[in-house]
Amino acid sequence: MASLFVIKGRDQGKRFELDAPVLGLGRDAKNPIQLHDSEVSRRHAQVVRSDEGFSLVDLNSSNGTFVNSKAVSEQLLRSGDRVQLGRTLMIFTGNEEKSSIDLAEEIAIIDRNRQPEGSRIITSIGQEEGSRIYTEADFANNPWLARTRSNLQIMYQTALAVSHTLDIDQLLQRIMEFIFEWVETDRGCIMLVDRDTEELLPKVFRHRRRGGDSEKMRISQTILDYVLQKQEGVLTSDAREDDRWDTGASILKMGVREAICVPMQGRYDIVGIIYIDTFTAPGQMLQNRQMNKFTEEHLKLMIAIAHQAALAVEDTSYYSAMVQAERLAAVGQTIATLSHHVKNILQGIRGGSYLIEEGLKHDKTELIRKGWGIVEKNQEKISNLVMDMLTFSKERQPERVPASLNEVVGDVVELMVTRAADAGVRLVWRPAEDLPSLTFDPDALHRAILNVVTNAIDACEKVGEGCVEIWTGYDFDEGSALVAVRDNGEGIPEDDLRKIFCVFESRKGSRGTGLGLPVSQKILREHGGDIRVESVPDVGSTFFLEFPAVVANPATVTIADFQQE
Repeated sequence: MASLFVIKGRDQGKRFELDAPVLGLGRDAKNPIQLHDSEVSRRHAQVVRSDEGFSLVDLNSSNGTFVNSKAVSEQLLRSGDRVQLGRTLMIFTGNEEKSSIDLAEEIAIIDRNRQPEGSRIITSIGQEEGSRIYTEADFANNPWLARTRSNLQIMYQTALAVSHTLDIDQLLQRIMEFIFEWVETDRGCIMLVDRDTEELLPKVFRHRRRGGDSEKMRISQTILDYVLQKQEGVLTSDAREDDRWDTGASILKMGVREAICVPMQGRYDIVGIIYIDTFTAPGQMLQNRQMNKFTEEHLKLMIAIAHQAALAVEDTSYYSAMVQAERLAAVGQTIATLSHHVKNILQGIRGGSYLIEEGLKHDKTELIRKGWGIVEKNQEKISNLVMDMLTFSKERQPERVPASLNEVVGDVVELMVTRAADAGVRLVWRPAEDLPSLTFDPDALHRAILNVVTNAIDACEKVGEGCVEIWTGYDFDEGSALVAVRDNGEGIPEDDLRKIFCVFESRKGSRGTGLGLPVSQKILREHGGDIRVESVPDVGSTFFLEFPAVVANPATVTIADFQQE
């Protein structure tokens, strides 16, 4: 569906789907798309859907409506267009028709065992080798080629730095290192535009410290204004010879002989500036006449570097906005899902409380006992729900201690006997006789196994002769422990096998929270293991909980005291 995604402004991270013929945008709450931006009019604009697509129409707003930085009264939108209202910047994504070509019919991956005859790899080149376009001999005879190769190398390294980090501070530091490595500059700084105040804030500063010169860097506001307004990079080699600068302004007074200031122009807007200069104190300028260090080629190179840096800043901001949107969506889904389950549990408790109250009124012990059973069952549900929530939401290291896996599983079986009997399901418990005492987190494993066994019992409720088998094992050669749970229930369709470990995915309807299996998988992975599933619809499922476990005391073997079959 077509949408507007906010990447800048107070509503950053929100996505507005364009699901109506006409949608108003503005500050007023009556607008389907409400923007919490003081510079947006109450009824600022509207999006109108037609046969041609979606058009943005300005409604005589105070500050105007902009598409791709140009003021518009009405504009047909295309995917990727930047829509700006006040300080809010949005990206339009259209629902343009996809190609009718079936790519599966056009492309085929040939099986490894059926490679076409004569097809073989002739040569291969790694990423580092691929960046060396020319040989060293080429540069010795061609200075222009040498400079071109150097510039290509700079851009290549900059692109690598951009692609290898999502940390803006680290990225800007690395880019400044590149500039000082490849450009003969004395000082440099990078400033980013603050989203709230629109002011430039310093993020990176560097000084070569030549000759003990450590004077504070002062940047001319004249230069900054020109670069931001004109969206052009500038090179000044002598302020007195440049008609664009006032000879009485700050450049001459600071004694800056050469400076390069370039805008960090991204896809959507200017995100900052990069400023470098060679510094000569005013008293030394007349004594030290030297050739310019900066050239137009340096300016072009700096513009290219600044553009790469700006793209990285925008990508990181967009990524942060996406993460924020996903976080908000996840919070909303979590609240909605958990509220539904808590509501059901509270209804159960209310029903049990009513029976207890009626029993007390009429002095009926059986009614009281029945009501208390309902309350107790729902208390257990809400306790399990809270424990699963805590386990899933918190990263933790297993508290490994010597323990008996048979005793842990046996305790789970004992807890589930009543529930299995109520569901008409037979429990079969087969502890391994040669299982040594192992080192693991018994409390965490208990919860993981309990969730899997509970699911197995629930899967057998609709089966005539439901049966759940549980057994343990230990591979001495691999140092791997195993708990297996097999049921003859409904089984899991192949398409659902990929979803069963996703949060809030439940096949139990209103009875399931969708947290049990994700929690069990998380616990097993914290132990360095995992859960495998084998399932056939209408036949049953087997869950294998495997994890590495160190033998605590090889001479000790503990066997749970349970009736075996």
